[in-house]
Amino acid sequence: MKFQPKITPVTELENRIKGFQDRLSRQGIEGALIIQRADLFYYSGTTQSGWLYIPADGRPLFMVFKDINRAGNESGLDRIIPLLSPKKIPAALEEQGYRLPGVLGLELDVLPAAQFLMFKEIFGGSEIRDISLQVRLQRAVKSEFEINCIRRASALADQVARKAAEVICEGITEIELASELEAHARILGHQGLVSMRLWNNDLFYGHILSGAGAALPGAISSPTSGAGLNPFVGQGAGFVPIQSGEPVLVDYVFALDGYLSDHARIFSLGRLSPDLEQAHSDMLSIQEAVMKKALPGSLTGDLYEYMVQTATDLGHGDTFMGGAEPRIRFAGHGLGIELDEFPFIAQGQSLTLEPGMVIALEPKAVIPGKGVVGIENTFLVKEEGLESLTRFPDRICEIDR
Repeated sequence: MKFQPKITPVTELENRIKGFQDRLSRQGIEGALIIQRADLFYYSGTTQSGWLYIPADGRPLFMVFKDINRAGNESGLDRIIPLLSPKKIPAALEEQGYRLPGVLGLELDVLPAAQFLMFKEIFGGSEIRDISLQVRLQRAVKSEFEINCIRRASALADQVARKAAEVICEGITEIELASELEAHARILGHQGLVSMRLWNNDLFYGHILSGAGAALPGAISSPTSGAGLNPFVGQGAGFVPIQSGEPVLVDYVFALDGYLSDHARIFSLGRLSPDLEQAHSDMLSIQEAVMKKALPGSLTGDLYEYMVQTATDLGHGDTFMGGAEPRIRFAGHGLGIELDEFPFIAQGQSLTLEPGMVIALEPKAVIPGKGVVGIENTFLVKEEGLESLTRFPDRICEIDR
């Protein structure tokens, strides 16, 4: 099967750049350098290595280190030049007719300190300001093009869940199950890489966890971790054989053409114990309840507190989003090119939902000694409420074989 990668349309890039330039102007920033991979892809349509200069007014200039030919083929930008060193950026800008900015924006939330110090020296006459918040706020609201990309990824995430129902059997190890599902996902077009902005948080497809080991806490910013294959990874599938009567969490991200869909389902060989079945049902009730409140204009921090309170009222105050302290303090997150985009359904957040945002809601009960139950779906925020883009049935998928 041959796949044709989806190239970002020129009009899409133009609209994004114009929106970003409006933000720069309002902040009094004369120009910004975009370097980080996800942001570079968003504004240029490619991840070829280089430096994208976006002035507050005028056409952007993409200075490419490697590879200039691929950048020209993949990006719809019309000003692309080769450049071998960041130290030559000021000269390149002046040669192309740009005035050096008195105030320069950089992505300071992710830029390494050594890079920051280098650019501070290169642009010695410029004041440097952080533009990461403005980038992330813009990226939080998706265009129709982006929404369609996420819809396609979500449809394929459902196919991976269907494959899980076919493959899970007594004695198969978590890592064997992972290999089956990841191979299937790759055949469907999964890009392999799952981008996260949070420093020191890496993710490979997601988590397949079974039984009591699924409740093992770990370092990653997630309600679930598992032991993984070794202490270096410390998360995800291991060599544990799957047994009947225990919950199997398949929490996988589908990554297609740069865009992500997040999706978690619970499977079991035979029925789970009544307490686990009830806990799963309660997580579905939390999802249903918050969906009714997640309307445009609602505060994300309020939605989080509502989910926590509902979980507490249902008797899961000690297991909601973690079985031990410190628990994570979110129950949902935005996603798009990265897995951890704005908005966060999290403690203390004051961002409001807007039509066009895409969020993953993931109410889960992490029960020490028993495992994990719960759900995760990817939703599009619309004027009338949330539309679920992932549609594999939410109930526990019981497998009888």
